[in-house]
Amino acid sequence: MARRFRFGICTDQNMTWEKNVERWQWFEKLGFESAWLCDHLIQPSRPQGPYFEAWTLLAGLAAQTEKIRIGVLVTSNTFRHPSVLARMAVTVDHISNGRLEVGLGAGWYEPEHTMFGIPFPETKELVARFREAVQVVDLITREDTSSFAGEYYQLKNAQSRPHSVQKPRPPLVIGAFGPRMLKIVATYADTWNAFGTPQEMRERNQMLDDYCREIGRDPETLDRSIYYWVAKSDADPWASKQAFYDGIGPYIEAGVNQFILDQPRDEQIHMLEWVAAEVLPRYAREAPRKVEAATAAQIDTSMWKAPQDHV
Repeated sequence: MARRFRFGICTDQNMTWEKNVERWQWFEKLGFESAWLCDHLIQPSRPQGPYFEAWTLLAGLAAQTEKIRIGVLVTSNTFRHPSVLARMAVTVDHISNGRLEVGLGAGWYEPEHTMFGIPFPETKELVARFREAVQVVDLITREDTSSFAGEYYQLKNAQSRPHSVQKPRPPLVIGAFGPRMLKIVATYADTWNAFGTPQEMRERNQMLDDYCREIGRDPETLDRSIYYWVAKSDADPWASKQAFYDGIGPYIEAGVNQFILDQPRDEQIHMLEWVAAEVLPRYAREAPRKVEAATAAQIDTSMWKAPQDHV
């Protein structure tokens, strides 16, 4: 399937249940393609505040929506055994009637592991465990009966019934940055997700293209997505219409075709209606760019200028 532009919204689990439902139903009504939660036990930026667990909240929101695709960006492998996660994913795929995308990551925020008594291995083991976990999730969500003999995880005639609604399984969205993780993406993922500067995303995209070709995969079968969250040093895409175009434009040039953005602050929430009315239809008519090496001077910035009557 050819890559296309997609836009989704990621929300905080510090909202009340009622506000989560209200917001996700609104995103769906506006026409956003996807809605996402984050997988933390506490919110890293506000560790003292309230925070719902991601997968149980996702199951509830799946039952309260009808069309929007849903997922966790991304599930920390350190929190759950992958065979249990795979069965959770099949269950939510049924609750959502086939709208689930399975976000997977190795895990990174060590303080919450310490807080809740969850072991946090060194990087080498973290990545090795993750590779096996992806294989386990892929097997259980795809097959009726699975066996697997890994160093960290083992299956022996593990049954997965009922099968997932989506065939051959729900799409895998894998978060990755370094070469070892990107090789896992090239082998198993339907979508790669990361964050970083446009240049960093371009370089990783080029690495992914190379890894795909090494294993005989067409790079164009792998979607490229960015989680766009606003740090203190970043430009806020919700600040204005031009700021939104300025934010996504360099990433489009870097080969990104899916944007998952943190929801705007309450005083900026009106921007979602503008994005739904103008941006989503505009990019629905355009094809994503193939990843090519380019210097900043070679990038055509005119491609992401807002129309003058909408600035």
